[in-house]
Amino acid sequence: MSAPDPWFTLRRHTAARIALGRAGVSLPTAEWLRFSLAHALARDAVHLPFDTATLVAGLQHHGFETLVLESAAPDRASFLRRPDLGRRLSARSAALLPALAAGGCELAIVVGDGLSALAVHTHALPLLQELRPRLEAQGQAPGPIVLVQQCRVALGDEVGALLQARAALVLIGERPGLSSPDSLGAYLTWAPRPGCSDAMRNCVSNIRPEGLDMAAAAHRIAWLLGMARRRGGSGVALKDESDRPLLD
Repeated sequence: MSAPDPWFTLRRHTAARIALGRAGVSLPTAEWLRFSLAHALARDAVHLPFDTATLVAGLQHHGFETLVLESAAPDRASFLRRPDLGRRLSARSAALLPALAAGGCELAIVVGDGLSALAVHTHALPLLQELRPRLEAQGQAPGPIVLVQQCRVALGDEVGALLQARAALVLIGERPGLSSPDSLGAYLTWAPRPGCSDAMRNCVSNIRPEGLDMAAAAHRIAWLLGMARRRGGSGVALKDESDRPLLD
């Protein structure tokens, strides 16, 4: 009698595709079907339209002010083929923001569909509900939540600059994986302005119940925002030590 394969025990502890078995030189039918389903879910997440109306209704019900804008990408196909268009606002949207600046604000929050509107539909509102009291305790109560269709991360730099914000926080759907079509990412940039590089941002990734839950993500984001304000920088200038007690 052969010893049991240890991989089957490890499989119970991870969503990674391990210990799949084989049928001759191929995968068993059941595993091939599971792979096909995961691939279809990831593909659908990329192409799912951003339901701003439902999200706006939920945000307003919980007391958030909202503003719906769009990037320079006119449609989903253009957004996927031209990432640069998703990094800047349309002319109409850019013209709306200066009137709202009113001398600047502490924090501009952008919620964008990115590569998974599913992630935003599912997790953006619960995360903002967890985040709001933490921000208010720091004196960083956000202004209107800016929802942007066909959005890339760097678009938050333009929004933050037009609102004269000290910091920008972009909540955006991450590129789907075969086990995570609904992963939300949070990107923080201190002193946002067009042309900021990724080295100037901090990222909190894999925000979802199966990854980093809402309370833990909100704690980490609030910590990063607080330290960014104290130190006047983000990205490579700010190491995430939110899980370590620090002396004032």
